[in-house]
Amino acid sequence: MSSNKKIYSIAIDGPAASGKSTAAKGVAKELGFLYIDTGAMYRAVTLLMLQKHLNTKDINDATKVLNECHIEENRDGKIFLNEVDVTERVREMDVSSNVSYACAHKPVREKLVALQREMAKNDSVVMDGRDIGTVVLPDADLKIYQIASVEARAQRRFLENEEKGIKSTLEDIVADINSRDYIDSHRANSPLMKAADAIVLDTSNLTIEEEIDAIVSLFEKKVGKTWKTMEK
Repeated sequence: MSSNKKIYSIAIDGPAASGKSTAAKGVAKELGFLYIDTGAMYRAVTLLMLQKHLNTKDINDATKVLNECHIEENRDGKIFLNEVDVTERVREMDVSSNVSYACAHKPVREKLVALQREMAKNDSVVMDGRDIGTVVLPDADLKIYQIASVEARAQRRFLENEEKGIKSTLEDIVADINSRDYIDSHRANSPLMKAADAIVLDTSNLTIEEEIDAIVSLFEKKVGKTWKTMEK
């Protein structure tokens, strides 16, 4: 990679099931950037704890697995935990209902934030999560705080689960989303919050194509439409 190439970063934060990951993947593809699914990283840690029958609410249990938790992501959108493809497994309900506890522990966050920052050093990235714009990439070129109504978020997650063959009910998903919203916004370490310079994007009534177009337009408005020629 040429040392003269400009490195860009887009941070997309927001509550569970607000469409961050789907939008981020589309934006990354549209712009030719690397997509980094930070939420999947925390889910991978959570999965390893569950596999070892550890308590996701216990910081000591969380710390135990960090040295044996090797996480990788590739440009095909796959996530690997200790060289095993867990892309679908980390989206199942047992992981979803525990991830907010596991990712609240300071040692877990420190390890994964360091990994995420390292990944963003040498490539233009789109990164989504809960604290990307506030903690992970505070100097991101564009920060989006993506929201949607609980009803819209639950419906999206229900349809995603159906497509993946994951059994769930709308009622369980609503309860899970409400629980995760509370935990994410009240945790001591890096609580979910809007960065001061983030742009709020309500996606309740937007299609995924409209979400992607909106974010790409905001990026080009922020850095200039000539960014493609400038980076060469």
